[in-house]
Amino acid sequence: MLKQFADYVTFSLIGLKPGSHGGEALDFFIYDTIKIFLLLTTIIFVVAIIRSSFPPERTKRILSHNREYVGNVMAALLGIVTPFCSCSAVPLFIGFVESGVPLGVTFSFLVSSPMVNEVALIMLWGMFGWKIALIYIGTGLLVAIVSGIVIGRLKMEKYVQDYVWEMQVGQQEIEELTFRDKLVYARGYTRDLLKKIWPYVVIGVGLGAFIHGYVPQDFLAKWAGRDNPFAVPIAVALGVPLYSNAAGVIPIVSALTQKGMAIGTVLAFMMAVTALSLPEAIILSNVLKRRLLLTFFGIVATAIVFVGYLFNIIL
Repeated sequence: MLKQFADYVTFSLIGLKPGSHGGEALDFFIYDTIKIFLLLTTIIFVVAIIRSSFPPERTKRILSHNREYVGNVMAALLGIVTPFCSCSAVPLFIGFVESGVPLGVTFSFLVSSPMVNEVALIMLWGMFGWKIALIYIGTGLLVAIVSGIVIGRLKMEKYVQDYVWEMQVGQQEIEELTFRDKLVYARGYTRDLLKKIWPYVVIGVGLGAFIHGYVPQDFLAKWAGRDNPFAVPIAVALGVPLYSNAAGVIPIVSALTQKGMAIGTVLAFMMAVTALSLPEAIILSNVLKRRLLLTFFGIVATAIVFVGYLFNIIL
């Protein structure tokens, strides 16, 4: 039904020709924009109700009672339903350290939360189907768990800024919400989140539409296809300096896939964009010394490259 509506607007009302560059690009833009916003509005509301049961204080308490391995798994799973963004990196990191959460466990959370979330799941499911969505979520969790374990084993606590260990955040009371309160929270959270991410969605779909309509398939297949052994690290290197979230990058990912880019390369690019960014590095530099910051980015980037190569082989 949505596809028929997009076709009607593009080819009947506006009068563009089917198969033309402009027609295919606009048709892609209208269809994907409507579909993404419908999916986001519905499922973010549901996930927000679940998320309301995991305020930062409760998350800290859960993680503080778990050590290596179990703690890394718990942290990665909590990252799915716990709000986290670069702007909250400093207070959350300090709170975790002050509450006794091991450093490696904290990093599992830092990797999982921006990379593996409801927005990524919703949009991947809508564009690629449930198999690719679950593959991405599973590999994202694996990257978060393994990265946290490696950082924990390196014993790099001395590379956390000294003031973090000296700061006492203290415990706060956890307010229990009624179901009505959770519905009110979910409505406000959904509205606020859509206000924040709608430009990324529109820009992402617009870039995806341009790629879909105007970029020759042979071009991307040549430079980022299965036959190029350096495609995955190049995709990760390009993704790291970009600042976006799943809402902005997935429409681009969809167009790149349709143009022949290997799925492993696409997933690696998306992981790099969502889990590693220059703004995040700048903010985290306030609590991490340079060696730990570079180690964190290096380990996560290496894990993402490995995932990309693995899925290019098996898919």
